[in-house]
Amino acid sequence: MPESPTTRVETADVLAIDDAVTRSTGGGAYGLTEAGFTAKPYARLIAEKLALARALFGDDLDLTSGSAIRKLLEVSALEDARTWAALASVYDDSFVSTASGQALSRLGEELGLPRPQEQASGTVRLVLSGDLPAGAASATLPRGVRLLSPGGHHAALDETVTLSPTSPDRDAAVVAFHPGPGHNLDPSSADAAGDAAQALDRFHPLDPAVAALFGTDEVPVTVEHTEPLVGGEAFWPDERYRALLLRAPRSLWTVEAVEIAVSLVPGVRRVQVRDAFGGLDIRQSIFGNFNFIERLFATERDLASPYYFSVLIAPTPAAIWAGPDGLRASVESAVEDVRPVSIFPRIERAREVGVGVSAKLVVRGVPLPAGSRATVNASEAARALKDRLMDRLRRSVETLGFGEPVRASEAVWALMSEPGVTDVLDVRLLRYPPSFDAARLGAGAAPEAFPCGENVPLQADEVPVYVDDPSALVIV
Repeated sequence: MPESPTTRVETADVLAIDDAVTRSTGGGAYGLTEAGFTAKPYARLIAEKLALARALFGDDLDLTSGSAIRKLLEVSALEDARTWAALASVYDDSFVSTASGQALSRLGEELGLPRPQEQASGTVRLVLSGDLPAGAASATLPRGVRLLSPGGHHAALDETVTLSPTSPDRDAAVVAFHPGPGHNLDPSSADAAGDAAQALDRFHPLDPAVAALFGTDEVPVTVEHTEPLVGGEAFWPDERYRALLLRAPRSLWTVEAVEIAVSLVPGVRRVQVRDAFGGLDIRQSIFGNFNFIERLFATERDLASPYYFSVLIAPTPAAIWAGPDGLRASVESAVEDVRPVSIFPRIERAREVGVGVSAKLVVRGVPLPAGSRATVNASEAARALKDRLMDRLRRSVETLGFGEPVRASEAVWALMSEPGVTDVLDVRLLRYPPSFDAARLGAGAAPEAFPCGENVPLQADEVPVYVDDPSALVIV
């Protein structure tokens, strides 16, 4: 009977096994090496066992796929492969960079940073129940507007909602402001007085977006909360938690310790700690013009003045900066436990620059209705597609750091990554508000449109925030 291709491959594997290796438990690049732990694969194990069997019992030993000895060797090799895989897992779970699941959680607990929990999410119904401000045709509540419950629970809108007399109600996504299962708000939960203590029923009185929209008058929008928020019992995924642990400091009173403590405060999107006296200040005009042995690099410290370091904060859309329970007070409280003795923080809010994206989309494979361009863009399928695209753009823009420019190429990549989008045309970045050089009297709130392919530059204390405008994305 001629040999099958499988038999020929296995024979080649067997012949490739070195005679010295067949008489050892390991060898070569397997086991604990300079590059880490490398598990021996099943193909290598079965080849070694077949070669060793022929060395012990002779070359005429029947090791074809149907022989009993071959089956026993395969079972033994499979168990050995499982053992090698378990050893590799034990080794990987010993380090933050490679651990996963419970092993990563235990390493984080040793560092004093237990795995944080997610924020619960759900929906509420917003109903226009009164008259809009004079001259306003609609009311747009931006993403991040804070909501309250009678029990003092906080949540925020997770999308931009526009209400008008022709469209007076809308189901809106919301997310709890604080993480954990304690904010899985259930509107049917009642307090001792029988009131629904967890039902979101009003807007935060200090929310600047609501105050700018409606002033000091009563908000003409009713919040109806009927379905509970869910997901607060979940924990951060491994990759997000791993990134936190890799940034975690291994000592006290360091810049890293302050950054980690502040980054875990609810409402903080990004943080940067700046210490002007912690190193060489190359911005000084005297830099490079004198002998370091003969003169001091900077001016001497005034011992009668307290020493400060700056903490630059980029808040989330739902954060409220001022007030006794605002974000500034929460950050000051978090820094108090990790700042060096007699050195004080200067909490600063980053300047937020709104960035939008204008583009024409070529779509294929998405069930869009027939008709004019206006009909297509007004359809539910087009709206769902634009919502997905805006989520991608938001993640691309709002993961950038302080002073990092918003690149048009990354916006193109985010749009083209969505299934169904085959091409994007005339991609332009929009800046809200316009820069000082581009501002013109009478321009109003119109954004500054950058030329096609040009990036939006930012200053060192500026951070980009995505402005979701579905009308700027046009399906052609």
